[in-house]
Amino acid sequence: MKTFKMLWVSVLALLASCGGMSNGSGVAQAAGVEQMRFHCANDTTKINSLLMEGIQSGLTDANELVCFYAHKLEGTPYVAHTLEGETEMLTINIDELDCTTFVETLYALVKTTINGRYSWRDYAHHLEDLRYRHGDMGDYSTRLHYMSDWIIDNSSRGNIEDVTGEISCVRYKVKTIDYMSTHRDSYPSLKDDAIFEKVKNVEVGYRNHRFPYIKKENLNSDAVKKVVKRGDFVGLVTRMEGLDLSHLGIVEKDERGNLVLLDASSIGKKVMLEPVDMKTMLMKRKSNEGVRFFRIKQ
Repeated sequence: MKTFKMLWVSVLALLASCGGMSNGSGVAQAAGVEQMRFHCANDTTKINSLLMEGIQSGLTDANELVCFYAHKLEGTPYVAHTLEGETEMLTINIDELDCTTFVETLYALVKTTINGRYSWRDYAHHLEDLRYRHGDMGDYSTRLHYMSDWIIDNSSRGNIEDVTGEISCVRYKVKTIDYMSTHRDSYPSLKDDAIFEKVKNVEVGYRNHRFPYIKKENLNSDAVKKVVKRGDFVGLVTRMEGLDLSHLGIVEKDERGNLVLLDASSIGKKVMLEPVDMKTMLMKRKSNEGVRFFRIKQ
């Protein structure tokens, strides 16, 4: 992997050749280049190329674009912990994805395309806007680590909408979400006492947190099929103490209209369409009791 300094020089050169970003032109703003961390010097070129394909597809529906880009990313290697580093930076990496960065990547690609843009800088803006509280990157504590926090913050700003409650068989769960502070040793960034206290303060808002979910037994029901669309995001509700969702992906459907998970799989080690429908898959997993659905708000 090339050093960040080398990548920064390459990106600055590209930015100069693109004319940079201007206010009032419809071009989104994002963190400065010096605040970004790239996987390789070709990331910006790859993003621009993907965005151009999205524009040329003629698709304008967000869910259709989610599926379009998800299938473009099939086969991308699964790699965990790509966002971690000594300093919080806006990490841009489309060559290595985990379940969360897969969903984030899809969101940023789709939002940029819907806005009629095809620049990696616009992609970076939408990525930051989704990943961080209030859309602004600060330190480690400003990243939306818990999915309940992620959903509430992004829903309040009109980025996504939680459609779980629209399903007639919806159930509600009450849970205290504090896994990070109760497993401090698992998170290197929490060695910093100030950061640890900030994360704990976030968790205070999620004591006895109530959220909607669909029991896994109901996933092939007409009630679910009526509301859930291809290209919706889906989160797996976990029984693990202190945690709300344990995995993310997007919804595809098989020939019978049953929901199938397309995800960055830690088991399959790549972005892939799971071989069985979601209900069949989850009924074999005691650790997951249901799912939540949310989609890009258009």
